[in-house]
Formats: sequence, C-alpha cells, structure tokens
Amino acid sequence: MIYIGLAGWGDHYSLYKGETGAKLQTYAGHFPIVELDSAFYAIQPKRNMDKWVAETPERFQFIVKAYQGMTGHQKGCDPYETKEEMFEAFRLSIEPLQKAGKLAMVLCQFPPWFDCKKEHVQYLRYMKQELRDLPAALEFRNQTWFTEEMKERTLAFMRQEKWIHSICDEPQAGIGSIPTVVASTHNEKTLIRMHGRNVHGWNDPGNGKWRDVRYLYRYRTEELEEWAHFTKQLNSKDVYVVFNNNSGGDAADNAAQFIDMLHIEYEGLAPKQLDLFGE
Repeated sequence: MIYIGLAGWGDHYSLYKGETGAKLQTYAGHFPIVELDSAFYAIQPKRNMDKWVAETPERFQFIVKAYQGMTGHQKGCDPYETKEEMFEAFRLSIEPLQKAGKLAMVLCQFPPWFDCKKEHVQYLRYMKQELRDLPAALEFRNQTWFTEEMKERTLAFMRQEKWIHSICDEPQAGIGSIPTVVASTHNEKTLIRMHGRNVHGWNDPGNGKWRDVRYLYRYRTEELEEWAHFTKQLNSKDVYVVFNNNSGGDAADNAAQFIDMLHIEYEGLAPKQLDLFGE
C-alpha cells in the first residue's frame, strides 16, 4: 500500500477554502497520513495526542517527528534532567497513538553536522534502544553516510538495526544534503520525503530567512512520474510518501496530483464538509 500525505496540517490553505471545521478533521478527508511536526519542537502532552486521535478516522496514521533534543538539533536535554528521562517522556507522549493503532512511525531526522563516524553510529544504536519497539525511520542530512564507499554499509547497518529508511528527494547542495537512494531497509515500511529541489534556498546563508524558502518548490509532472517509478522498486509492504515542499503552498496540490497519478482511491477518509451555499 502507498500512503500519501503532507508535513503538518495547518498551513495547506488550498485544503480549507470555504470550510470552517477543525483543520485536522478537514485534512483527514483528503489524506490518510500526516507528519506530526510539532513533536520536534516540544514533546507533546498526551491530551494533545488524545485530541488528534479523536479528530481522525480509524485508519488514519501519524508519522511523529522525533523531538529535537533526541536528534541533537538542540544541545543538552533541557527541560529534562537526562537523556533517559527525555526519551521516556517522548514514549509516554505518543502512547495514545500506539493504543489507537495510529502510529505509523517515529521519524528521526538528524542535522547536517551529524556525519558518518563511530560515535554517531553508537548514538544511533543507543537511540534505537531507547525507542524500544517503536517503528523508527532514519533520515540523514550529511552526505558522508551515502558516499560510494559508505552507502552499502550504511544501508546494511539500517537493516541490521531495523531502521526504516527515510528516502529523500532534495536539492544537491553540498555536504548538508543527501542523494536519493532508492532502497528499502525494512520489510514492513519505507518512508519517502519530498523536500523539493530548491538548490539556492537549501542552505542557511546566515540571514535567518532560509526557512521561508528552503521548501519553495512545485514538482513538475515528469518529476512525479519518476517517483511513481521509484515507489514500485521498493520491496516494503507499505510505502509512506510525505510532501514537505510547502514554503509556497505547493505540497497539497502535488500530493493530490501524485495520488491521481498512481490511481489510488483511499477508503476510510474523514467525510468532507459540504458547502451548502455552493453550486
């Protein structure tokens, strides 16, 4: 099965025209999965998870982005005393998703400075241990993991440690970007994240404005056709595709286009609201 959705549900304004309901409920009428970005910035209270479970249909699934302290984007453990306490808080936070059968995976995206060396491999083993039996996807932002010399060793490590491969489509903009490596490392699941190809906006120039333009990109039909071909090469039972190219609001349209291209009709989506005064 191929599940297609977006990174977050708040900013995709083309989905909410003429609709006044809760955004997540409306979103779940279009897509069967979502990437939960808010978990990256703060470990969410369980009441939030309970609310999101209640607002989505039975088959809906969340890809929960790992908290930034877990992946090293934030130095130290603040506001937690130890790493172990931080991981425990994260595990408890997502329990409602697990119990409802709505946790697709935890996405562990590492920063550009997290390069391929022994101490970082050791940390990945530690992190996998702390995540216990949670399905976990691994995404790098440093080319050293996928050099010609290291690529197969990296994939073999991910298979051995049961990491789900987060395959990226992103601009090739130096050491802080990775090539597209179309390979599954987990029998059950593979993740694809579509970041766009804005090569000039990918790296931080130091003026603080890069976040507004990094994902400014609209995929062309031929580029999506290439990915339709790639998805068929993957040998996992389920493939999850998340469109993250939303600096200009293009993700929702591209995702809908990709669903049509693959001739997918999802069952069990939330009922769409009707505009009673429309035509």
